[in-house]
Amino acid sequence: MALGAGAFVTALVLSGCTPGGGNDGGQTEPITDEQREEALNTPTELTFWTWVPDIENEVKLFEEQYPAIDVKVENVGQGLPHYQKLRSAIEAGEGAPDVAQIEYQYIPSFVLPESLLDLTPYGGDDLSGDFVDWAWNQVSPDEEVWAVPQDVGPMGNLYREDLLAAAGITEPPATWDDYATAAKAVKDATGSYISNVGATQAGQMIGFFWQRGVKPFGYDGQETVRIAVNSDEAKEVATYWTDLIQQDLISTDVDFNDQWYQGLANGKYAGWLTAAWGPIFLQGTAETTSGLWRAAPLPQWDAGEEVSGNWGGSSDAVLASSENPIAAYELAKFINTDQASAMMLATEQFLFPPQVSVLEDPTFADQESEFYGGQQVNKLFAEISTTVDTDFQWLPFMDYVYSSYEETMGTVIADKGDIAAALDTWQDQLVKYAEDQGFTVE
Repeated sequence: MALGAGAFVTALVLSGCTPGGGNDGGQTEPITDEQREEALNTPTELTFWTWVPDIENEVKLFEEQYPAIDVKVENVGQGLPHYQKLRSAIEAGEGAPDVAQIEYQYIPSFVLPESLLDLTPYGGDDLSGDFVDWAWNQVSPDEEVWAVPQDVGPMGNLYREDLLAAAGITEPPATWDDYATAAKAVKDATGSYISNVGATQAGQMIGFFWQRGVKPFGYDGQETVRIAVNSDEAKEVATYWTDLIQQDLISTDVDFNDQWYQGLANGKYAGWLTAAWGPIFLQGTAETTSGLWRAAPLPQWDAGEEVSGNWGGSSDAVLASSENPIAAYELAKFINTDQASAMMLATEQFLFPPQVSVLEDPTFADQESEFYGGQQVNKLFAEISTTVDTDFQWLPFMDYVYSSYEETMGTVIADKGDIAAALDTWQDQLVKYAEDQGFTVE
């Protein structure tokens, strides 16, 4: 299914076929204030596809401000089902929403067949200063603006203070060398793994690459891609994890299933290298361990650095087929830039915010978490968010990238094999796939 989705979007552009749109390719000249006012005061129905629970509350704020606009919120699934239905509607030329939630890594696969509206003429580029730089670069890698950032996942280290203390560790490891030393001490003293690297979790491993400065993917927006998942830096990361896994100091359990949840709750794992959405998730998964956990930045490759990667996050994009592009853009903008709406996303749906105004708001940043011993976890991850490398790109067929990862990297990690060698296999598969689809590979 993933291969089919990736092949479909690639075939659209390389065959010269573009899905039908309702606005003839979108606006080219800047929207005037008069056009905006007219659009927002004309009775209009918009459709919004999203998987965010209770986002109707944010939509209600928009409708209260613009009573002529009626927004129909639909959850058509999350992950692959969401994208399959979205692509099917685009291909059919009917049934696509006006606004759709899209994860950052999948934006290029919708830009490729010209399925997204460039928001620049609608005022999209005016929003750049509202978001942390690296999140903005995810939706606007060049002059165009393809979406409005909604949430992000800068990575940090959640750890059991009690289990590390039992091993004589009183501070979270500052470097990856320190982390390796701590992993052995924790295992020897408590029998716990200091963390788990999910065997099939491409997002986590790519986040580790991101922190190391690896640039595994590149895309020029047309027909040229860059693939370097087996670079020297990537292999350095892979070798690091191979060594710890083969010493049985890091587990490789498949994550986000019952067994893994139990491991977080019963002390099998003394930590979790995760993203900013992780603290709330963990709090609901391992509630019996409240007060024992703490949060810290990721260990660093070089002492004294402050660098992180990202794992997860999404945006709201306007489809090129929308018959009401101005109103659709205003909806995507409002949900993610109106202070009340953005704060609601952060404090009620617990999406970690890319909005600078929310990250700096004491109502959000200064919250003290009982689960984390009174620590201001939001403030910590807000600080981490400023350390994520801004120059990170994706391929226009990430569906295939992830499925290929599971088949190649996932199998080797689960078998405690040589992850660096597996990167060569993964590289070869991705290059072959790209060339078979007609891309030029750098």
